[in-house]
Amino acid sequence: VVAAGATGTLVVPATLAAGKYPFYCSFHPNMQGTLVVTGKGGDAPEPPKFEQALRTPEVLTGGHISIRMKQAKVRIMPNGPRTSMWTYGGTFPGPTIKRPTGSTTKVTFVNDLPQGSGSITVHQHGGHQSSADDGQPTRFLIERGSRRTYTYPLTDAGEPMPAAFRFYHDHRMGLTARNNWYGLQGMFLVTDPAERELGLPRGAYDVPLHLTDRSLDDENQLTDPFPGPHMHDWLTGAHAPPNDATVGKRILVNGQFAPYLTVRPGKYRLRLLNASTFSAYNLELSNGRPLIQVGTGSALLPRKVERSDILLGPAQRADVVVDFSGLRGKNVLLSTVPRNDGSHGTGSRSAAIMQFRVRGNAHPSPPVPDLLRPVPALDVPDEVAKVWTFGLTKDHHGSFWSINGEMFDPKRVDHQVGQGDTERWRLRNTSDMTHYVHLHEEQWRTISRDGKRPPPWERGFEDTWRLDPGEYVDVAATFTDYPGLFMVHCHMLDHEDHGMMARFEVIAPGAERDLD
Repeated sequence: VVAAGATGTLVVPATLAAGKYPFYCSFHPNMQGTLVVTGKGGDAPEPPKFEQALRTPEVLTGGHISIRMKQAKVRIMPNGPRTSMWTYGGTFPGPTIKRPTGSTTKVTFVNDLPQGSGSITVHQHGGHQSSADDGQPTRFLIERGSRRTYTYPLTDAGEPMPAAFRFYHDHRMGLTARNNWYGLQGMFLVTDPAERELGLPRGAYDVPLHLTDRSLDDENQLTDPFPGPHMHDWLTGAHAPPNDATVGKRILVNGQFAPYLTVRPGKYRLRLLNASTFSAYNLELSNGRPLIQVGTGSALLPRKVERSDILLGPAQRADVVVDFSGLRGKNVLLSTVPRNDGSHGTGSRSAAIMQFRVRGNAHPSPPVPDLLRPVPALDVPDEVAKVWTFGLTKDHHGSFWSINGEMFDPKRVDHQVGQGDTERWRLRNTSDMTHYVHLHEEQWRTISRDGKRPPPWERGFEDTWRLDPGEYVDVAATFTDYPGLFMVHCHMLDHEDHGMMARFEVIAPGAERDLD
């Protein structure tokens, strides 16, 4: 720790192996650099010991599910005390909800969290549901000792939605980062029997992976990195925006530090979710084999994309197939490495995350088809109906993250659109930091990135986009089914809590608009 005005020295061992080593400030992760070691010899940094078998969260498949939110002790580290967390159902992450598309699903959340937790709201990220069931940050809250039932039809305009890998999490205004950090997260898998004809790995060979990070003290308990609940607590001071990044020292998979998974030679489908509050992960396999991306978190892609590494920011998901054929007896690491795309945006973490142990006999694994699921045609307007500008704003009160120069106000509506209309929106970043922007409610698709055709992995449905400094992305959707209020925000959760959120309103046919 280097105090203000002081100088600190870090001694780098002479035995460090040649290579590139990223460094950053734990308090201000946007302060980054790279140490380059040249020459031969030296000792490569040791990956962690992989001492825990990967947990699979409980899977809930019923049409009406009840989940109790409660404090519980969970096993994060392989040794020592368990970690006390706020949980869905007593585990971290919470149980995985798995439902066939088109099947109405009701989930009742019961708030039995401890004194001081306050009211909770639950957002099904990537879903399409009524405004009241969307996880509003200030309305339809679940107070302590009460319950609320959310209805998820899993349809859009009367048709089943595409199969998707979503998640559910708290969305309480001003406390979203805190409540997610304490444990209120779970996965939500929507399936489609029609996918079986594609021959993608399924059953035991289809593995959802919840990636996130946390910091623990010497007793394995969560640290509390958050300022006070009042606005003045975060508007000024050392941790005011842009220095309000919550980063955990340990990267977890399905709530565990450095787990391993025993796999058979052959193909596996990995559903990758970055559920972190701030950190981005640039994922690759240690044996150099590609990650074959078949989908986003919102749907399958039109065709497979072979990638050497995949960058996922907070709330982004990737549906990939990996091949362990011919690797019997070997171990393969899934690691996050520094961004290597030449961008000047906020970087990614560097660490070995989990280990795959290839054992046993090979299992049948057909090739991944080139063509997957076409994206339905959409008549996209040439005109941009709304520009959402994500930036950093300073005034006499301090600094805050803003959209179109304004801090989130739950009494303000920032844009109105008619139900049934199709609109083209522009997401634009004018700050010096990368943002990961999430749009609620509709089946969004990427039209262009910086005026050019988006890369192949952005040509399907999407709900969260990376916006590096100076970038803009055009997106479009048809606003079907549900009038009411919905959210636009950065999914770096400290940014959302500290102003970078806005609201749009879908207006029912015949209703009067209040905005020009």
